[in-house]
Amino acid sequence: MTSASTGLPLSPEVREVTRKVLGLSEPLCTECSGRFFGKLGHGMSNPERWEILQSNLQETLPAPLPTPSECAICGGAFARIDAWVERALRVVEGYEWSTFLCGSRWGPENLATEEALWATTGSKWGESLRTAFNREFGKALARATGKVALQEGSEILLLADVPAGRVESTVFSLYFRGRYRKLDRTIPQTRWPCRVCRGRGCKRCEGTGKMYPTSVEELTAGPLTELAQGNGHRFHGMGREDIDARMLGRGRPFVAEVLSPKVRTLDVAAALQEINTRAEGRIEITELAPCAALDVRKVKEELHDKSYRVVVRGEVPEEKIKEALNLLSGCELVQRTPVRVAHRRADLMRHRKIREMKMTEKEGQLFTVEVRAEAGTYIKELVTGDGGRTQPNLSELVGTPLEVVSLDVLEIHDNVEGEPW
Repeated sequence: MTSASTGLPLSPEVREVTRKVLGLSEPLCTECSGRFFGKLGHGMSNPERWEILQSNLQETLPAPLPTPSECAICGGAFARIDAWVERALRVVEGYEWSTFLCGSRWGPENLATEEALWATTGSKWGESLRTAFNREFGKALARATGKVALQEGSEILLLADVPAGRVESTVFSLYFRGRYRKLDRTIPQTRWPCRVCRGRGCKRCEGTGKMYPTSVEELTAGPLTELAQGNGHRFHGMGREDIDARMLGRGRPFVAEVLSPKVRTLDVAAALQEINTRAEGRIEITELAPCAALDVRKVKEELHDKSYRVVVRGEVPEEKIKEALNLLSGCELVQRTPVRVAHRRADLMRHRKIREMKMTEKEGQLFTVEVRAEAGTYIKELVTGDGGRTQPNLSELVGTPLEVVSLDVLEIHDNVEGEPW
């Protein structure tokens, strides 16, 4: 049997479970009573389900049982939804947000009581306490604020800690994608804690806690964090160049992450100008736009060829250099983790492809080579050999030790049509 007006099934099995719920000695609110049947009657609220089921049995029961003011499962939490909304709004006062996600934390006794009563009644259609409360909390919050509840991509999480009687908030990060050109050979990509004090501040770092006075991260994400009134930042680059290397061309793709922002609507064009003004001569941001958290994975995981310009010092005839470069063009290197980074990277053997190498200039002992190579190739070691840890290498092929004078990244070849970078 089915109620024609609601589509709620009223089969003998459903009626029997309804009788058992009505016969429970534990007091239950209409929300928790209706949750025994939460997977039945699409589009209905749990109190609506319970009203229909209970009314259907009125002929065989003396009278409907009264709705308890306190519930054995939820403790009256559903009846106090408006109070939870008020607590949530106090917690996020001063923050800009337009989308949200609701959650809840319950005591083990609430969940154990629910499981026991489901087993006692034999209900197969129950909706969990957490799911139902989160939904009703979210609906009430949306009504009160006009903001939108989202499961994915929300700006803030509001967690009702029911046993503690408080709401906790998590403000999700604000993200900006862009490209940076690094013009200064003395700054790292990200903030580098002092090796001596590990960031606490000491004589070596003059109390800054840093190995270097600033970084691409601080020059870029710092102004964004100020404008968004965040409490910190992170920086995610599509790889990184050496501290003493410049990043030229179109720049390196990155995502700047602002933590716990109070302001989410920024004038991005003005922010871009502010960054470039403050960092003039050190870095240049060529693109900047809001993006999603998913772009962090994209920028970290994508691998693209890179082109470099390396100035080399060595007493080598021009013809011998050209011959060696021809041999290296198109070859596959085997590179063991370089000595210079072995303290912070796993000791691995890496196979990398050299697409092309050519000499563009030579004057005395200095010559300039342009290289296009697979992502993750150690270019300095391609030239020096790193004590034999990179094979083959330019030094061995020309028969004399070579020194890298300077290195520039000329381009990251990620210009796929339709992609944001």
